[in-house]
Amino acid sequence: MGRMHNGTGNSNKSSLPQTPKNLKTDGNDVEYSAEFADHSDLEAQARANAANQRVQSKRNK
Repeated sequence: MGRMHNGTGNSNKSSLPQTPKNLKTDGNDVEYSAEFADHSDLEAQARANAANQRVQSKRNK
């Protein structure tokens, strides 16, 4: 989609940041522990592993 241009430069300039401060994290990763994993965590991990295997098999072809 193109921007509408009215000849006065960029009139759609925003001074707001892309990510609100209350949604920013400190950047520290949280370590995964199978000891505390519930059923949905295990399902998500299985889906991620299956996706990684599909990617690897496509790269090797």
